[in-house]
Amino acid sequence: MKKSNPNPNANRNILRLAYVVAGVFVCMLLYLGYFLQFESGSVINNAYNPRVDLLAERVVRGELLSSDGQVLARTVTAEDGSERREYPFGSLFAHVVGYTGNGKTGIESLTNFYLLTSHVNLVEQVFNEFSGVKNLGDNVVTTLDVRLQQTAYDLLGDRRGAVVVMEPDTGKILAMVSKPDYDPNAIAENWEALTADEAGEARLLNRAAQGLYAPGSTFKILTLLEYLREHPEDYGEFRFDCDGTYENGEYTIRCYHGEAHGSQDLTQAFANSCNGAFAQIGLGLDKAGFGELAEQLLYNRQLPLSLPYSESSFAMTAEADTWETLQTAIGQGRTQVTPVHQTMITAAIANGGTLMKPYLIDRVESAGGQEGKKFMPSAWGELMTAKEAADLTEFMRNVVATGTGSALRTDAYTVAGKTGSAEFETGRETHAWFTGFAPAESPKIAVTVIVEEGGSGGRAAAPIARGIFDAYFSGN
Repeated sequence: MKKSNPNPNANRNILRLAYVVAGVFVCMLLYLGYFLQFESGSVINNAYNPRVDLLAERVVRGELLSSDGQVLARTVTAEDGSERREYPFGSLFAHVVGYTGNGKTGIESLTNFYLLTSHVNLVEQVFNEFSGVKNLGDNVVTTLDVRLQQTAYDLLGDRRGAVVVMEPDTGKILAMVSKPDYDPNAIAENWEALTADEAGEARLLNRAAQGLYAPGSTFKILTLLEYLREHPEDYGEFRFDCDGTYENGEYTIRCYHGEAHGSQDLTQAFANSCNGAFAQIGLGLDKAGFGELAEQLLYNRQLPLSLPYSESSFAMTAEADTWETLQTAIGQGRTQVTPVHQTMITAAIANGGTLMKPYLIDRVESAGGQEGKKFMPSAWGELMTAKEAADLTEFMRNVVATGTGSALRTDAYTVAGKTGSAEFETGRETHAWFTGFAPAESPKIAVTVIVEEGGSGGRAAAPIARGIFDAYFSGN
């Protein structure tokens, strides 16, 4: 009896189905690996994850500690068993540590899962389970330095603004201050007033990460870098005669308070923050290339930052008109940046062009002090070449040595930096900026300061940075 051959079309369909199933399986494995590596932490710590809330029924929320072990947040249990979150430093760490109760913010939110996970010894856990007693949650040691945070907080005083302090070679955030602030110990009692914000103070806003400001003359770092890229051989020949104003057709750009800087080479123009010189430079730049540089330095892009933040914006396109080009070149117009983003750019310059991912959590420990998880520095990528970083450092050193950053001149250490005065509304004083690092030849610390309506960056922001540098080096 002759056997019939199998249907070849059926075999091909079965084979195709097998390939599809295998492909879906491989995709699922790849996604699982990606999820575990990159997304699991955010899902686990999500405030809307109900499983985390269930942990609070069995675990006393752990402590948040400074880098030297001082308590920044802890849970206090009353005799009746009720719990409340206590912040020993009051408003000092309000925005960066955050709060828990009316939702969760700051590090309280980032480390929610860790704080509600207990690694006390197994015998104690079993005993507590049978006794109906909660286990002690793990503690989180942050990168925050109490002394630097206090210094920045005191120097900013009652002015609105923000300060960010970061290690360029590790990405550790040592201090983050935002004002006006609030008392996280009284967040529930003051919630309606804080959210109503009738005075327009936005006290709950972390200005360091979420405050968007015109960068003013600090943006000249980018304008200078683009000019160096387009004129690698002849930038030393640049000359500009400043009489306090720069006119182009119907448009006029003025230097701060109309100061006439006289004959300037490129180093002097940057050190003196000459608006006229940089407005002229901006008109000659390749606009498309300028936009690409801005995006390379993370404008219009996501930042490698775990805290909630606002995205900085560079809006100028290749079709921009003369006025927008002039304004953009000096850090005005529609360009906006957050203080933490400005710190990242400055830290990358200090670190030879490589940006280290900013981070706030050093390690997780059990209630008994046994280390469970350690967070290590990691590089995000190269924002510029090592030579470009070295060139910018020299220009920034001259800002302090001979220019607008004179408040930072000292024999104790060298500083490379840039001041800025950013206009934001007609008839109101400019925002005052400073961003820089020290020692210039071997950077250990990067600092960015903004004082809202502070006027001159050299007079309002630079002295605050000087105080932070002094505090850092006096303790090291």
